[in-house]
Amino acid sequence: MSETALPKDDAQPVLDAPVETPPPAVVQRRGNGLAIVALLLGAAGVAVGGWGVWQVRHLQAESQQQLNQFQALNDQAQSLKLNDQRLTARLEQLPAAEELDARSRLVTQLQGDQQRLNQRLETVLGASRKDWRLAEAEHLLRLASLRLSALQDISSAQALVQGADEILREQNDPGSFAAREQVAKTLVALRSTEQPDRTGLFLQLGALRDQVINLTELAPEYKDHGESLLGLTADGDGASRWEQWWDKISRYIRIDFNADKNVRPLLAGQGLSQVRLALSLALEQAQWAALNGQAPVYTQALTEARDVLKGNFNPDNPQSKVMLEQVGELGKQPVTVVTPDLTGTLSAVQAYLERRNVNAEDSIKPMARPATNTAQEATP
Repeated sequence: MSETALPKDDAQPVLDAPVETPPPAVVQRRGNGLAIVALLLGAAGVAVGGWGVWQVRHLQAESQQQLNQFQALNDQAQSLKLNDQRLTARLEQLPAAEELDARSRLVTQLQGDQQRLNQRLETVLGASRKDWRLAEAEHLLRLASLRLSALQDISSAQALVQGADEILREQNDPGSFAAREQVAKTLVALRSTEQPDRTGLFLQLGALRDQVINLTELAPEYKDHGESLLGLTADGDGASRWEQWWDKISRYIRIDFNADKNVRPLLAGQGLSQVRLALSLALEQAQWAALNGQAPVYTQALTEARDVLKGNFNPDNPQSKVMLEQVGELGKQPVTVVTPDLTGTLSAVQAYLERRNVNAEDSIKPMARPATNTAQEATP
């Protein structure tokens, strides 16, 4: 203990010892630290100031945006107010509730009537095609009657009546029984009627007309080549004069020692041409009568042609003989035919169409009454 205790004299000098001043480097460091602190405080102040300015500007932008939103809301409020006024004005123009109920009932009734009319319209449109087909059948019968009366064309009339019968069969209507019965009778009558071949007769007569130019006269003309007078004539000019004279006279004189009938004079060149022309005209007239179904004219024309052949051409000539036979056969061919009368059939079809139209009108009348009542109720 004694060794560690310090004497008081030794301790006193320690308390009274002078304070040592720090070196200049330490003082400089302390000054720099204060400057740094001051800079930091200044930067913090600037930052706080900038942040404050940004906050002010941000508040101003938000205030401007809120002002714009308020203005837009104000405009919308004004628009809603105007719409409210318009709606109020339109509501004031609307009728009363009682009138609206009456109009609603009227609209409901009109819708029901419209549905019924639509159904009826669909039915009418479906039946319109049948009506067109029936009108077509009537037109076919009219055409068949015209073909029979004007041209006596059995084949065309039969095809037309057959088409009308098919249309009536498509209808599948019991009311068309009487009309179909008349059509069936007409078809049987047409099928049992023979159609004359007028075209064939016309062509055959035309072929005969082409052969007329080749027909010769009743007796052949004497043609001398000078051999018959060789012994009767002498040499010189007299022989030629005798040949000329005999050549001229031999055309008009014919000697037949075996003639058993009256000898007729020979036809000259002009007379033969006239006879051929008369025969050709008679055959042409027969052609016209065959095409037009004129039996009396046809028979008369062929009779004239036969008389011309018998009276002016040699019956022993094979060509004239064959032509005469053909003319006789053609004269037996019919050119007319008794055609059936389609008046009863056409009347039956027309009566069926009238009954059908009357039934259609009766079915339409009940549909027209509700529409009339609706129009009366709609009138204030």
